Amino acid sequence: MPLISIVTPSYNPVPDHLLAAYESVRSQRLPDGWDLEWVIQEDGSTGAAMEILPPDPIVTFATGRRGGVALTRNLALARSGGELIKNLDHDDVLMPDVLMRDIGVLAADPLVQWTTSRVLDLLPDGSTVAFASDPPGGRLEPGFVYDHWRANNYRLPVHPTTICVRRELAVALGGWMGIPGSDDTGLLVPASVISHGWFHSEVGLLYRKWPGQETARTEHYAALEWDLRMRLVAERAEAVRALWPQVTT
Repeated sequence: MPLISIVTPSYNPVPDHLLAAYESVRSQRLPDGWDLEWVIQEDGSTGAAMEILPPDPIVTFATGRRGGVALTRNLALARSGGELIKNLDHDDVLMPDVLMRDIGVLAADPLVQWTTSRVLDLLPDGSTVAFASDPPGGRLEPGFVYDHWRANNYRLPVHPTTICVRRELAVALGGWMGIPGSDDTGLLVPASVISHGWFHSEVGLLYRKWPGQETARTEHYAALEWDLRMRLVAERAEAVRALWPQVTT
């Protein structure tokens, strides 16, 4: 039976946030014949996520030494068994039927190697705000994401945290990039230069904005580190494009 794996890094989770993520995973519908696992990897060894969530056969946990979000995400990838890999942060919420749409496109079109979805920011008061630069729904040609990103001061046209990617491509690229922040950009951008993607115009994720999130920290936007991260992501994308053929099957 084909399997889609949701991979989630976890560190010091807020119970209400993690439970909301769990309910959003549990409510997903899948195409006939598909199965689902949720692989949670703790960045540390407290067991906090396991204590918060109820026992569930689709959910697996593991702990380990502290390594940061990118390395933790990659350990979850290593533990997963799915041919499709869906990212979910422990404070975000999947929207209904997003997995149905992801699987539907990737199962039907072998040219498409990854999907992304429309996002709404979820604010602390419960209101939502739309992401500003959504492209039209449908297939994204190789280079589209990268060219937009370079031309718009490293602003992506799609949200990288919504990615669902074929396992072989994710592993071949080294998984999420080992940098202190923007690790999802470091996977999406190189993937986008050598393969076709897909953008779902339906909302696929509520991206929680709250003071405790990693991207709310001032260090995340420190000019020198930000520039170094973006330069390395761009160099990785250029190297991938120069050395690898475009993925066509």
